[in-house]
Amino acid sequence: MRRSGHADLPLHTGTVPKWLADRMMTTGTLIIEALVMNYGRKEALVRLSDPLWFQSFGAVMGMDWHSSGITTSVMYALKRGLNPRARDLGICVCGGRGKYSRKTPDELRILAGISSLDGDALIKASRLSAKVDNTAVQDGFQLYQHNFIVTCEGDWAVVQQGMNVEKRSARRYHWCSDNLRLFAGSTSPSDSFLKEPHTGVTGENKGQILNLTASEADKTRNTILTLSKEEPSRILKECELIVEKGALTGLQGVKAADYTDELSGGEGQGRVAILPAHHEVRKEDVNLKRLGAVLATAYEKQPEDFSSLLLTEGLGPRTLQSLTLVSEVIYGTPSRFTDPARFSFAHGGKDGHPFPVPLKIYDESIRILQDSIEKSKLGYKEKSDCIRKLHSTALHIEEQCEPEADFDAVLKRERLHSKEWGGKTVGD
Repeated sequence: MRRSGHADLPLHTGTVPKWLADRMMTTGTLIIEALVMNYGRKEALVRLSDPLWFQSFGAVMGMDWHSSGITTSVMYALKRGLNPRARDLGICVCGGRGKYSRKTPDELRILAGISSLDGDALIKASRLSAKVDNTAVQDGFQLYQHNFIVTCEGDWAVVQQGMNVEKRSARRYHWCSDNLRLFAGSTSPSDSFLKEPHTGVTGENKGQILNLTASEADKTRNTILTLSKEEPSRILKECELIVEKGALTGLQGVKAADYTDELSGGEGQGRVAILPAHHEVRKEDVNLKRLGAVLATAYEKQPEDFSSLLLTEGLGPRTLQSLTLVSEVIYGTPSRFTDPARFSFAHGGKDGHPFPVPLKIYDESIRILQDSIEKSKLGYKEKSDCIRKLHSTALHIEEQCEPEADFDAVLKRERLHSKEWGGKTVGD
C-alpha cells in the first residue's frame, strides 16, 4: 500500500516527565529489538511507517493515547534508545523537533562517513519527503518535526508532523523506502516522491486541500513544470489577465480532494482511525471484544498456559495484561491496530487516562521483556515463546469465546488498585 490511512489528532502541549520518558525509551527500544530479532530491520521500518501501529505503539508505552504528543515523545524515546546501540541493532534515528529537524542532513553525513551508506541519496530522500509534505501537499499544516530512520542496509522511513496552530490540530505523515521502490516504475527516482508516496497520513480532516502528489494531479504537475521554464515576464502578464477577467474560479487540472475520501477510498487505502478530542478513554474508543480476550488471557488462562512466565517472582495477572498488549504490538497483524486506545490498558497514560501509569507493573513488564530478549540471544527461547503465546492465546479466546470486557468494571478495578500498583500521573 502506498498509503495506509490517516487518523485525526488534537494538538496538545506539555512535557513528558523523566520518570515516563526513561521507561518509554527502554520499552520502545525493547519492542523494536524484538521486531528486528523476529522479523528483521525492514519490518521495523514498515511498522513505524504504519500510522495506526505507531499510535498503538505510543499508547502501550504510557503516553496520551490520542494526542499529537505521541509523535514527539515516541521518536525522542527511540532516538535516545536506538542510537547508542546503532552498531548492534543496525538502526539509527536522525532529526527531531524544531531546530533538531534541520540537523538531519548533518547527522546523515556523519552516519555516511562512518558507514558505507550513500549520504547524498539519504539526504535527498529526507529533503524531498519534507518538501512534499510542506509544499506539494498544501493542507494548511507547517512541518515542525522531521525524523529520518535509517538501517545499515540503507532502507529508511520518515515520521514527520505538521501543525496548524489556529485550528489546534496536527497531522503526521509516514514514509517508507520500500514503498517508493515498489512504485518507482518511472524514468526518474524522484518521481516516486510525487506519486502518492505516503504509507500513511495522520491528522485531522479539514475538508478541501490541494494535493499535488495525487495520481489525478499528473497533468497539474506537468503544467507547473512547463510554466517554470517560461519567461517570468510572460507568466506575470498571464496572471494579470486571469485576475483582470476574474477567471481564477475556472482553473482546470488542479484537483482539490477531500482528504478522508482520498485516503480511505480505493483498493488498499482503507486504514483510517478517528481519534477524538476528548481526553478520557470511552468504551466506544475500544474494541471491547479484543480487550475482553486480553483480560481473559491474563486473569483466566494464565495458570496452565503460562507457567514458565509465572515462575517469575511476583508476576501476577495484571502484569500479564500489560504483556499481552505488548505481545500484540510485536506480533500482531495490521488489522489489530484499528483501536489504538485499547493499548493504553497496558500502562495507562501520563494524564491519568484511562488510568494513572502503574509504575510497578510497567517496571515488571520491562524486566520480563528484557529478560526474554537477553535469554533469546543465548538460545533460550522459552520466555520469548511464552510472550508470543500471550498474543496467540488472546486471539484464540477472541475467536472461540467472543468475550466482551465490562468497560466500567475494568476502569473501576484499575483505579481501585492504582495506589497499590504505583499509579502516577504528570501532575504527581
